[in-house]
Parts: sequence; structure tokens; C-alpha cells
Amino acid sequence: MRVAVIGGSGHIGSYLTPRLAQEGFETVCVSRGKRVPYIGDPAWSKVTHAVLDRDDKSFTRKVAELGAEAVVDLTCYTLESAERLVEALRGRVERLLHCGTIWVHGMSVEVPTTEDQPRRPISDYGIRKAAIESFLQGQTDVPATVLHPGHLVGQGWVPLNPAANFNPQIFRDLAEGRGITLPNIGRETLHHVHADDVAQCFVKALRKWPQAVGQSFHVVSPAAVTMTGYAEAVAGWYGRKAEIRYFSWEEWRKSVTEKEAFVTWDHIARSPNCSIAKAQRLLGYEPRYRSLDAVRESLFSPHFPC
Repeated sequence: MRVAVIGGSGHIGSYLTPRLAQEGFETVCVSRGKRVPYIGDPAWSKVTHAVLDRDDKSFTRKVAELGAEAVVDLTCYTLESAERLVEALRGRVERLLHCGTIWVHGMSVEVPTTEDQPRRPISDYGIRKAAIESFLQGQTDVPATVLHPGHLVGQGWVPLNPAANFNPQIFRDLAEGRGITLPNIGRETLHHVHADDVAQCFVKALRKWPQAVGQSFHVVSPAAVTMTGYAEAVAGWYGRKAEIRYFSWEEWRKSVTEKEAFVTWDHIARSPNCSIAKAQRLLGYEPRYRSLDAVRESLFSPHFPC
């Protein structure tokens, strides 16, 4: 099968594109050609590259002309973009796999959250992704499925930290035995996933298409982690004990930048904790990494950017 991966050299694509080539798929990496994949792999030599920019008016037509039987879309963020792609792929592509997000869920009622729970997104990003999911599941022009990853972790970028933002300083503080602060009582949850496990699930969805088509799946690690438990684990990797002070939200937000406070609130307001039972049952998804395993690999990787 010929598979085109839109965003094939990004966070997920750096793992998915060579994995597809390794497993015998004729693979086309669609990207702007401005980013080197995060990790090297001999399988990249088997990959065809198509340098295309999604902002170009001819983008969807050129994707359709690649002759792929399946398209994996890792970079669609608006309903209009999804609609244009489906229009271009009609009658040309048999399988469309879209990368969604667990942000289509807002605040959970029951946890772990399952895919059939109502969509109540509380941010612009989640609202846009939920609209795309609804459109893809409602149209019949191009058979589609949607995979919803959690907080991506992989080699080459900073993972979401125990304070639920992306400031790498907290990792250095925990490694060097300095105290940190967390909002509230640090019991909100975060749900990471290794990018290679997301790649695994995309491949399984391709291979088990009758079970995948028309469905949505959570793609996360086997279990969410609490902010406090996460911080304690990181400190322990460096032979330290985490020294944590807890402040009310209003107090804590004054100690960080406005951007960091926004990102933290965006995560703790949801405290995601998602079920992977459906993906396990229908696709055979079995993540190799627990949340903390994925983060540890990232921090101790020679590719860690800090």
C-alpha cells in the first residue's frame, strides 16, 4: 500500500514515516522540507519526499496526485482544511487517518474518559479538533478514522513538565535538588504518550481498517500521572528527593510567566485521564511506554534540547 504522511518529519511523523517504510509500506513523506526528522533511521532511505506547503492553494490537489491509497494527516487544525482535503481525495484515496487530540474532551465526568463520552471542549484548539472529528465521521466521501493522542513525548523536544507547562527549568531544579512549587495540591493529572506509540497505533489502524474505519480512538499511555507523582519520579531518577511547596492557584500563577500560567491552567482544568481499552480491543494497540518511561527516555536522550 502507498501511504502519504502529511507532516511526515514532525513530532509523530519522525517515528511514523520510517516505521511505515520498515513495515513494507510504500511511504511518501509530505512536508515543507524545512525540518530534519527528530531521530535518524536507516528506513528513511526507502521514503519518497514530497515538498509541499499546506498554505499553498494547490496543496490538496498535489496530495491527491501523489497516488496514495491512504493518507495520514498529522497537521490539520481547521475544519476548512479538513473539508478541502476530503474534497480533493474523493474517489482517489481509500483511507484517511486524521490526528486528533484528547483535547476534544473538556472536564471529565467519569474517568478514565472513554471515546463515547460527549464532546465538551473548553479551548479553541479542542473546539476546532472536535469539529474536524465530527465532519470526518459524518461524511462518506472518503472513509476516515481519527486517533486522539495525549501529551506527546519523544526525543528532541521538551515534554510537558510536572507543573503542566513546557519550561525545562523544573527538570533542572529537580535534578539538582532545588525546591519547586506546584499549584493547588498537585493531584491534577496529565496523560502523556510516546510519539512512537502513536506511530504504532496509526500503523495498526491501517492494517485493521475494517475495525478502524468510522471510529475514534484515544492513543495515550496505559495510565495518567499526578503532578506530584511525576515530580517525585523525576527527582528520583537523579538520586534526589523532590522538595515541593504547594500554593493556591492565584498565588502560584504570580510566580511564573503569563504564558506558563495559561498553559498550566489549560492542562489542569481538564486533568486528562483517558481509556485506551477501545484501541486495545479493536486495533491491538499495546503502548510500549508508560508515561514516566516516555519522559525518562526523553530527558536522558542525547537529543534532549536543554
